[in-house]
Amino acid sequence: MVATLDQGTLRFTDLHRQVPGISQRMLTLTLCNPERDGLITRTVHAEVPPRVEYTLTATGKSLVPPALALAGWAIKHAPGREACVRR
Repeated sequence: MVATLDQGTLRFTDLHRQVPGISQRMLTLTLCNPERDGLITRTVHAEVPPRVEYTLTATGKSLVPPALALAGWAIKHAPGREACVRR
């Protein structure tokens, strides 16, 4: 989510489109923790229908490089991992 918002402020519907396969409810729940932790700011505009936008805070922006590094590491090492089979 942090890397997606690094592009700039996004409306809820735009975020929903950029995360394939996620339900609106799960996206809402997923956005709660980073908002609570001060990584993103949620702005509700009093319009009909309501417009909700999400933006990274300065703290959230500082998380982008380590998050991308971790994602890169996971992609690089994914082919070498084997599934754990329990009997």
